[in-house]
Amino acid sequence: MDFQTAVRTCFQKYAVISGRAPRSELWWFALFTFVVSLILGFVDGLLFGMGRGMAGMQPLGALFSLAVLLPSICVGGRRLHDTGKSAWWLLLGFVPIIGWLVLIWFYIQPGDEGPNEYGPDPLGGMDGDTEAVG
Repeated sequence: MDFQTAVRTCFQKYAVISGRAPRSELWWFALFTFVVSLILGFVDGLLFGMGRGMAGMQPLGALFSLAVLLPSICVGGRRLHDTGKSAWWLLLGFVPIIGWLVLIWFYIQPGDEGPNEYGPDPLGGMDGDTEAVG
């Protein structure tokens, strides 16, 4: 899955946590949110000035963060589904440091080959992290 397809898929499945997502979908969407957040932070700094600490106004960054919160949670859940885990594992994110490390470990694991209890293989049963065309 390429960058544009991953971002488009995440926004098309805005609040859909069912199904599965390949590694590429999660990581391309993470890159998208990171880059856009950096750009909006820069724009916020230009438009509203650099605030001191957390008191600085960053309305564009805040709005973007709110806009991508739900699709980010959902793609994380779909990624966990791809590895055969429940989306409830996302709650590990509330455990400082260790929880995030465990989630990252889950995210980098290859998905289950073939269908699992959460749906068909998003890679179409192919080896690697590419999708079938068609």
